Amino acid sequence: MADERKISMAEVRKTISTSLAAAFGFVIALLWNNVVTGGLKVAGVDTTFANITPIGWIGYLVTALVITVVMIVLIIVIGRWGSK
Repeated sequence: MADERKISMAEVRKTISTSLAAAFGFVIALLWNNVVTGGLKVAGVDTTFANITPIGWIGYLVTALVITVVMIVLIIVIGRWGSK
């Protein structure tokens, strides 16, 4: 009990600001989900799972992998730009 630490107001503010930033990021992600889904529909990619076949599932898998790789590259590029 002697090693118990008091929480400072600075720590509380930092925790609250981190939580709010995460919440804002979640909202942004939800918005971008709609943008990406709409873009795929415009490009003619069916984004529903109605009557999916094994070939259709492979198409979803390839699409998800490509988008994931593109997003990772963008995260790296933006991270490097932001650290300058």
